[in-house]
Amino acid sequence: MGKSRADRGSGKELTGLLLLSVFAAVLGSVQFGYGLGVINAPQEVIEKHYGRILNVVQNETVAGNLTQATKPHKHRSIIIYWTLSVSIFCIGGMFSSVLVGYLADKLGRLKAMLAVNIFAIVGALLMGLAKLGPSHILIIAGRAITGIYCGLSTGLVPMYIGEISPTSLRGALGTMHQLAIVIGILLSQVLGLDFLLGNDRLWPLILGLSGLPAVLQTILLPFCPESPRYLYIKLGKEEAARKSLKRLLGTSDIDKHIEEMKKEKEDIQKEKKVSVMQLFCSSSYQQPIIVALMLHMSQQFSGINAIFYYSTAIFKQAGLLHPVYATIGVGVVNIIFTVVSVFLVEHAGRRSLYIVGLAGMCCCAVVMTIGLVFQHTFTWMSYLSMAAIFIFVAFFEIGPGPIPWFIVAELFSQGTRPAAITIAGFCNWTCNFIVGMCFPYIMELCGPYVFVIFAGLLFGFTLFTHFKVPETKGKTFEQIVQGFRSKKSSSGPLKASATELEYLGTTEA
Repeated sequence: MGKSRADRGSGKELTGLLLLSVFAAVLGSVQFGYGLGVINAPQEVIEKHYGRILNVVQNETVAGNLTQATKPHKHRSIIIYWTLSVSIFCIGGMFSSVLVGYLADKLGRLKAMLAVNIFAIVGALLMGLAKLGPSHILIIAGRAITGIYCGLSTGLVPMYIGEISPTSLRGALGTMHQLAIVIGILLSQVLGLDFLLGNDRLWPLILGLSGLPAVLQTILLPFCPESPRYLYIKLGKEEAARKSLKRLLGTSDIDKHIEEMKKEKEDIQKEKKVSVMQLFCSSSYQQPIIVALMLHMSQQFSGINAIFYYSTAIFKQAGLLHPVYATIGVGVVNIIFTVVSVFLVEHAGRRSLYIVGLAGMCCCAVVMTIGLVFQHTFTWMSYLSMAAIFIFVAFFEIGPGPIPWFIVAELFSQGTRPAAITIAGFCNWTCNFIVGMCFPYIMELCGPYVFVIFAGLLFGFTLFTHFKVPETKGKTFEQIVQGFRSKKSSSGPLKASATELEYLGTTEA
């Protein structure tokens, strides 16, 4: 009966203002995706510009005739500055992500998203004006500041969406964060085409356009309500929370939502205030924080950002004459299967989709390796490796792409949520930086066998998800938290290997 009521109520709860609020919030995710992808397509143009600025020359080869014996030898200075241009984005995000919880509680979810837009605009201006000064310095500085913005935004956006979404729509609306990211990636790849902005004359413009989503978000967010959970649980403003709920959900059943938040607040008041360090030290939170960190590690160490950052180079190695178009194809696949995930996540469940996604990516990584190893022996193997890349991305967007961003907000109550999202965000950005910084060197060292490493990691993450990750579909925040408590109190030597799903199932209404 509980599920049928939720299903009937979901139509009423999906209001125009709720959609506007989600849209305004995920503009920050569009900017994150744009920042991830924008540096990829114009790589050769920017590297040549770096060469002119640094007064160094790199050897050229004919595109499409790239073999192990005829690879271009880039000057070491160009490699260093280019790698820094890519990875500094992650460094900025890594260090700013630790401030997400503080800003979210200090300013509120809405005002915090508004305040951090200054970083996006400043970073975009520095990159857009790169030709007027030392380009490599301005690009690196702009990328770092944009990364600071994205580190904050990728924590604030899922937090806000998770708190304003009704239980019946939380998964689908939470997936919007990832959908916006892949839209931003595709947008940057299309604009990076040579006949658009990815040429020697206009490349600063494609970098500078990254500030547009922040400008639009700054205009729209003042029309959106603050998170009712923040107003009621953190600030104790019941009337303001009721008004926010009424605006967001347009339903007369406000008391049900208030009662749920009241129970959550009572549970928080029974516990001491939890800091970041206490999440690791307290046995009550160790299981959910380990699950949260492993999910974010699996997302980044899956190898997906190696493809996002360096897909043009990978497709060139596979023998394509125009690899940038294949890279755009990856962006299209990204969007299609993220949309598929929106419809699947509330039906198939988070845990099931995650396992399918990781297992599928593991198989694709093996096939990708086989294709790259034998591409010079059998010409058709190049097409096999390219097909594996596309399917790899599809499996990523089905589960490992969107789910880690919103499931952390589901695993923790209001009191511990900001600290948990801070830790998870820092973990995600740190792993992102490691992949972005190390992948080109590992690829040079391992050659076509580089994705064997990711296949091994994906296999391990699949096993962890099967045995340790709970199903959160259709459960209130209180039920999810209670599920971990039930596991802790009832687990013994004979139950240690059982999945969290079994224990969460005992609390389902």
